[in-house]
Amino acid sequence: MSIRVLLADDQALLRGTFRLLIDSCPDLEVVAEAADGQQAVDLARTHRPDIVLMDIRMPGTDGLAATAAICADPELAATRVLVLTMYETDEYVARALRVGASGFLGKYVTTDTLLDGIRTVAAGEALLSPGATRALITRFLAGPAAPGNLLAPPERLNDLTPREREVTALAARGRSNDEIAGELVLSVLTVRSHIQRALTKLGARDRAQLVVIAYQTGLVRPESRQV
Repeated sequence: MSIRVLLADDQALLRGTFRLLIDSCPDLEVVAEAADGQQAVDLARTHRPDIVLMDIRMPGTDGLAATAAICADPELAATRVLVLTMYETDEYVARALRVGASGFLGKYVTTDTLLDGIRTVAAGEALLSPGATRALITRFLAGPAAPGNLLAPPERLNDLTPREREVTALAARGRSNDEIAGELVLSVLTVRSHIQRALTKLGARDRAQLVVIAYQTGLVRPESRQV
């Protein structure tokens, strides 16, 4: 089955370009286009896409507010948001991840990177572009957060087994499943199982939220070496 994509960008030319690129792939299809954040939310509820390719800077309701609304809607639990913007700054990355985005790419990326990014996020993985450096993300995500912004209280870490904590920490540091498997001498299938159980126990919708929770709860510290 095709990965169904909703485009949200206030520039019609960019939407048209993205549509051509995405529709040229047999495993991807554009199901709708939105010119602002509110329209993106409305169309997401109508079409239930797998991925929303979301711009941040849009008139009226911006991409961050639209992302928050989509990710907070239980009826859109299967929809993932991939933020695509020219404003690739550490603050935007942190805010996008905090409100539920599963990935973040700059608009300068190559066609292959964009298409692979859509597939990566649709598969449930977190995606951060090379320009969004891990050190800057860590600095913002690990900073003090208001109680209402916490995705999970620190005591929820007690629900994880030692191995699940270890795997979660490595995932938060940017390790892939293959890298985690190699470092801990586990099979990739076992790593996936640990990640899935951690997601369930911590109430995270995907790997990106698992990263946020790892920083907010102190499982991963800003001073940790990042990759």
